[in-house]
Amino acid sequence: MAATQRIAAGVALAAACAAALGGCATGTTGSHQAPAPAKKKAGAPAPGSAMRLIGDGSTAYTGTQPHLPRPERLKPGQKPPQFVVFSWDGAGEDSQKLFSHFRKVAKANKATMTYFLSGVYMLPEEKRDLYKPPEHSPGRSDIGFNDEQGIRDTVEQVRGAWLEGNEIGTHFNGHFCGADGGVGEWSVAEWKSEIAQAKSFVKSWKTNAGLKNLPPLPFDYDKELIGARTPCLEGQKNFMKAAHELGWRYDTSGVNDQLWPKKKEGLWDLSMQLVPFPGHSYEQLTMDYNFMVNQSGTATQGDPDKREFWGDQMRDGLLKGFERAYDGNRAPLVIGNHFESWNGGTYMRAVQEVVENVCNKADVRCVSFRQLADWLDAQDPNVLAKLRTLKVGEAPKQSWTAFLSGRPAPAPKGVPGAPAAKP
Repeated sequence: MAATQRIAAGVALAAACAAALGGCATGTTGSHQAPAPAKKKAGAPAPGSAMRLIGDGSTAYTGTQPHLPRPERLKPGQKPPQFVVFSWDGAGEDSQKLFSHFRKVAKANKATMTYFLSGVYMLPEEKRDLYKPPEHSPGRSDIGFNDEQGIRDTVEQVRGAWLEGNEIGTHFNGHFCGADGGVGEWSVAEWKSEIAQAKSFVKSWKTNAGLKNLPPLPFDYDKELIGARTPCLEGQKNFMKAAHELGWRYDTSGVNDQLWPKKKEGLWDLSMQLVPFPGHSYEQLTMDYNFMVNQSGTATQGDPDKREFWGDQMRDGLLKGFERAYDGNRAPLVIGNHFESWNGGTYMRAVQEVVENVCNKADVRCVSFRQLADWLDAQDPNVLAKLRTLKVGEAPKQSWTAFLSGRPAPAPKGVPGAPAAKP
């Protein structure tokens, strides 16, 4: 995709999304450099497993994913951990090298993340007509397609990310927002078509890009794919119906307060949340795009003199939301991002500083959506229902032990009803 085409596509998409609440992935994957040598041999199967190629060898079954913690049910009276999910819309590796950078950031801070891979980032420009988007002509995409080097680089990052315990979700394909065929107008059947195509591009990148000598992705994508975020947070209702019928487990396409999750349409609703917006009386969605729109509008490269302040504002808002949950109801904090250098990369700096600040704290688990869903499924439904009674930022009035033990906490010594002090 030529540079002028990429810029035009990005400007058009930003304009289309300006009025939308959700963020939009305007990045494409052109103009690439050779990737740095991997520390591990690329494509190494998961420990203790045998590789079984799938289809044309673009993917392979290699056993259970490494580095996934076993979810444990809370013990009676046990304080829940503070979960934080960092997720990336339209994940792909381009010349900015942000995918590979944040893999390093995650590893350095004991975090795993969710990468929502755009299917068209696995499809070369010359094969664009293989994509038949709902309500649009074949070969149409508002975020373009990829080139051979871009596919090579993206495959390397996706492979490495999964082997490190990260989740590979989907951000679908053409990223159509707004009216005139946008995802908000799609039927359940059209969502199923979009999902099937997103899977097919991941499962056949070797054939489509002519890269048959490269190692496969080390997972069965039909089984790996259990959740998504829709473009611009549109079309959630029919998408969730389609996802439920396909056996998926979660969705993160809405807007929530900082409360404990519940199921919707049979899926865990793990939508992003509203957190304090420093300097404003209203709250802000936990996504880089939304901070940008409320700071520089649709200008992705606004006033250079304000960029550091804007990044600090996002960082501090996310940290205030974290602290509100960590010291309060312990509701999981869900954060969404894009691999973009908007406003000089200030939001990437902000996100990295949040990762470094929160993921090493006691009782904090920076996890993928898959890991959070696994943990929620392992809990006593009555305990989760009790957690959902806590309001935003509200800690139990007595103690976590009393709140989740099912019995009153013992009275402190020295008050009426307390055991007599021993001589």
